[in-house]
Amino acid sequence: MWDTVAFMLKPFLACLVIPGIHAYLGIHVISREEIFVDIALAQLAALGATVAFLFGHDLQGAMASLYALGFSFVGAAVFSVTRSREGRVPQEAVIGIVYAISAAAAILVIDRAPQGAEHIKSMLVGSILTVSWPEILSAAGLYLVLGGFHWAFRRPFLQISFSPGEAQARGLHIRLWDFLFYASFGVVVTVSVRMAGVLLVFSYLVVWAGR
Repeated sequence: MWDTVAFMLKPFLACLVIPGIHAYLGIHVISREEIFVDIALAQLAALGATVAFLFGHDLQGAMASLYALGFSFVGAAVFSVTRSREGRVPQEAVIGIVYAISAAAAILVIDRAPQGAEHIKSMLVGSILTVSWPEILSAAGLYLVLGGFHWAFRRPFLQISFSPGEAQARGLHIRLWDFLFYASFGVVVTVSVRMAGVLLVFSYLVVWAGR
């Protein structure tokens, strides 16, 4: 019995750490009607880390993480530029295009990177049952920092998500705040998906916020 408790303790604590910031970000995602943006950003992050692996960097090293964050920041920049109240192309369509392109690029990279397919699978599927203490603690610290950032600037973040027209009328730089939102969201998703997988992260984002 105690062996089972010890084995399940880390996954249980991870399930307590993940929901808080994801439920908050999910409110923004639903308000923006961008349900699948997390999957697109996760795919971009996986592509970035796989490119780092192709260049000879350790998958668990700092360079792979920087590549993953860099690719997710590129996605954040694209989404912040294309998001518009009166845009002809729906933002969800743009998200789908970004996902399709990054997935296709990942296939090309996998062909040249040994064990690249296994890496992308591990990043997108995750395994919360095998999560480690360093992963839990680093994720908790990161969530606290980004949560504090969103709390400090909660007014502009809430305005651009719920009332973009009013925010623009008040002189807010919509694209700048959109980029900051998508970039911070991309960091959270990159860490969470690697730890718990896309399906669980998607559930925490959408199901909780949609209740």
